[in-house]
Amino acid sequence: MDRGYFDFQRLYTLHQYSSFFVVRAKASASLRRIYSMPVDKSCGLRCDQTVIPAAFYAAKNYPEKLRRVVFVDTDKDNRLNLLTNQMTLPALTIAELYRCRWQVELFFKWIKQHLRIKAFYGTSENAVKTQIWIAISVYVLVAIIKKQLKLDLSLYTILQIFSITLFEKMPILKALTEIDYTNKITSGHIQLNLFKS
Repeated sequence: MDRGYFDFQRLYTLHQYSSFFVVRAKASASLRRIYSMPVDKSCGLRCDQTVIPAAFYAAKNYPEKLRRVVFVDTDKDNRLNLLTNQMTLPALTIAELYRCRWQVELFFKWIKQHLRIKAFYGTSENAVKTQIWIAISVYVLVAIIKKQLKLDLSLYTILQIFSITLFEKMPILKALTEIDYTNKITSGHIQLNLFKS
């Protein structure tokens, strides 16, 4: 998780449910070091420490030990101060887990942009997963149709055509090729004047 989700009370709730987290700590987070493990600085690691929250309310909200891993990303010239409750994985794996969270965020961004799921019809885990899998399946089927029919239309345009011609009885190829779906800009519009001079 990124710094926006850094909250000791929320993190302790995750810890109590036997979940592990990797979160980027805020610069203002006051932590007291208990123990330091040796690190290989050639791979970007700067420290691997066992810490506890030093501030009164933070210690009250998270009474357990945490692990701080500091990693310097030389590609982006960025210093990452990471906290986790995972004590057994190597420090480099913790840093890699944080880096890989972008893949999850990009996946959900892709879902929002391409699958056009406006709302979930159910709130259970099964209902959400089912709706996402159906949307992905439809998207893949449309991509297969586009490739097999060698269409120049974008997947978005094909999905738009299918949503309009869903209940019409016609061959798919006819629906996708007979009408020119490109945007035409015409200059022959007569613009009405709101203010006559």
